[in-house]
Amino acid sequence: MDAGGNSGERRHEGDRRERGEDDGRRGRARSTSPLTFVLRSLAAIVVLVVVIVFAVRSTRPIYATRGTVGEELRKRAPAVAAAVAPPDSSDVDQLMATPKFQQEKRNFYEDVMRMKQVDSARADSIAQYAVREAYVRGISPAIIFGVMLTENSRFISHAMSNVGAVGLMQVYPKVWLNKEMTALFGKDLATDSTNVKYGVFILSQYFRPRDRLGQTKDRDWATALLRYNGCVNGTNTPRCHTYPSKVKNFVETQATSICNGRGFVDCIAKPFIHGLFGTPDPPKPAAAPPPTPSVPGPTSAK
Repeated sequence: MDAGGNSGERRHEGDRRERGEDDGRRGRARSTSPLTFVLRSLAAIVVLVVVIVFAVRSTRPIYATRGTVGEELRKRAPAVAAAVAPPDSSDVDQLMATPKFQQEKRNFYEDVMRMKQVDSARADSIAQYAVREAYVRGISPAIIFGVMLTENSRFISHAMSNVGAVGLMQVYPKVWLNKEMTALFGKDLATDSTNVKYGVFILSQYFRPRDRLGQTKDRDWATALLRYNGCVNGTNTPRCHTYPSKVKNFVETQATSICNGRGFVDCIAKPFIHGLFGTPDPPKPAAAPPPTPSVPGPTSAK
């Protein structure tokens, strides 16, 4: 009896603890009102905004005190900067506003239109890019035109060769798309303006290479074009030693407006380009010897 009674009392006391005592000491859980939730959320947002504003105002980017890519290049490698960096844009803009530039652009435009591959708007833009870079780099528009026709006679922007060369002037990305070059010229070789910048720059390096002291020297047109083509032994491009003669033929037969009746050597000299940049007119290049397959091309444009 006592054992049973005690057991019953313990059950009743347990029931009280489970029901009454918990209810009395803890009470029921209170639900958060919608207004309180909204106010707390707004407060959290305000704090977050304050933290962000503080971080933006007080944090200085690691390169905030560094100059542009061109400035850094001029400080660390002035010889490279002189070869790669284009002249001041204001000087180029002045040149592009001259009647001479406009006439050269018109001549280039007419010869592109005569090929019947692109519409007038595209021909105008190609002429603008080509003659502008001709002035910047001191390369004859006739040579640029001849190289374009040899490399990509249909002017297809995204054209790609069997070795991966891209665009109007068939620039080889594995060689030329390095960090320094892309910072200055961009990386989309399928864009006409970018492709022409690379192509004409490459031509300038082969027509007027620099020695270890940074001095430039003129190279005959046939050798320069073989270097541009990357012709060494003809493994990738059979009969590549004929490349200079192909460019020459396109200039003589298709650059009607650009050359305006002048012969090939006279047409590619273009002394007015050097004169507009304030340097003495160079002598006209002598006729090049017949190109041979033994001329090396250590760095390929294609």
